[in-house]
Amino acid sequence: MDLSVLHNISYGMYIVCSYKNGRTNGQVANTVFQITSEPATIAVSINKNNLTHEFIRESRRFTVSVLTQNCPLDLIGKFGFKSGREINKFENVQFSALDSGCPVVLEHTLAYLEAKVVKELDCGTHTLFLGEITASKLLKEAVPMTYDYYHKVKRGTTPQSAPTFIKGEDKQEIPGAGQKYRCEVCNYIYDPALGDPDSGIVPGTLFEDIPDSWRCPVCGADKSQFVKEP
Repeated sequence: MDLSVLHNISYGMYIVCSYKNGRTNGQVANTVFQITSEPATIAVSINKNNLTHEFIRESRRFTVSVLTQNCPLDLIGKFGFKSGREINKFENVQFSALDSGCPVVLEHTLAYLEAKVVKELDCGTHTLFLGEITASKLLKEAVPMTYDYYHKVKRGTTPQSAPTFIKGEDKQEIPGAGQKYRCEVCNYIYDPALGDPDSGIVPGTLFEDIPDSWRCPVCGADKSQFVKEP
């Protein structure tokens, strides 16, 4: 069975947030989709082990921020590869609390919506939350980031808790000249031919020449956590 065929199903890139007892949390999600128009209902798939899952279960509300195509990897990494049990993901991030108290990320966001959970479906490792939209706003005209663009252009990786994670898919060869290095934490591959423009590393910069202060643009791991690609 070739699970790579699933990549032909279109996805977007979003940050889903919720709250509980005055605490806030959020995570990157790609499985957000509309279910009905009357009433306007959406669904989101969240891993049961994630803190955001716990918060949605408690508050029965969640928000969705639609990320723009130029959203930097460090924002996606902060909400996708860090745990809200260990850090405050909203620190130094532009966000707002809606009337319900539910937070919404505004940074690199073209639109957002809020939903009240009306039903949930147990899907094994994940829960599918169905929510009726209670608020929404278009912030600006921009191109939304697709999951395909995130992988092929931004060279982003997929956390194991994601519903679309496929073991080994992020270790694929990336064309380009020079020795490549892979992050052992999130499998991001540094390609010297491409560099890391978001972090000021111009194309053509060898891994050895990157400043020691540089961090993985996806998960924030330091250079010592990178290994040579064969």
